[in-house]
Amino acid sequence: MQKIAFATHPVVVGGGKEADLPHIPAEETLTRVISNEWVNPEYKHLIVTASPKALKARPGQFFNILCPSPDDGDLWLRRPQSVYRIDREGGRLEFLYKCVGRGTRGMATFIPGQACNLVGPLGVGFSLPPGAKNIVVLGRGVGLATMGPISQMAAENGVGVTAILSARSPDLVMTDDLFGKCGDVVKVLDSDGSSDIANVRSLLERLIAAKKADAFYTCGSNRLLFLMKELGAKHGILGQVAMEQIMACGLGPCYVCVRTFEVNGHKELRRVCIEGPVFDLQECVGW
Repeated sequence: MQKIAFATHPVVVGGGKEADLPHIPAEETLTRVISNEWVNPEYKHLIVTASPKALKARPGQFFNILCPSPDDGDLWLRRPQSVYRIDREGGRLEFLYKCVGRGTRGMATFIPGQACNLVGPLGVGFSLPPGAKNIVVLGRGVGLATMGPISQMAAENGVGVTAILSARSPDLVMTDDLFGKCGDVVKVLDSDGSSDIANVRSLLERLIAAKKADAFYTCGSNRLLFLMKELGAKHGILGQVAMEQIMACGLGPCYVCVRTFEVNGHKELRRVCIEGPVFDLQECVGW
């Protein structure tokens, strides 16, 4: 049997040997940190240089980042991070992440000019259905970051975007820098009660009635996933969800990220890192 490589040898961005090998899906890349700034009390925005292959990442795909340790212990595993924005003209990748564990706390210590080792792009990304004129993206918390690239791709292809962004409070909604440039933005918040599932349902139903929902995209919340799944099935609207899951290798062999899906009435086990992280909305049974 012929052996086919999955990833390249390490590529140094700016090192003069950045050959893009289209038959190899992913590569290990040594990038440089451009900036790593706090955008609110919980989230940081990391920008790094990117190789030609990294810049071809699809919305919903992710990179496995080798993070510095935030303490005296070692970090044995990389941390998967979905792409927040792809700046092809500037040759940069952007990640929006929440600092919650040792890995992301270590990531928070990156400083401009520091080396950053990435593996990717990994996984299956989002796609736009043929003929779609308007899409709805619905994100919650850290899932907002994953909704960025599909909104960007839709806008670049002349597809209207309505972004419904859910968070606990206004300062945790990151909209002005990306979503506002792609289409209409609706904030739904715990602090004022607008994130109540009945209100979000009403918003979606109005968009459906106005013919502004040819496809659904979501990430970050079980209740929002089930709401979009229900309305998608009722109205015949295609949908995709980006699953968030703990990973170890990010390449498939370890099977740490296996989740259950329902396909044609039968339960199936799938690896989020390889078969996903983007899946058909109607096949998901939740986190």
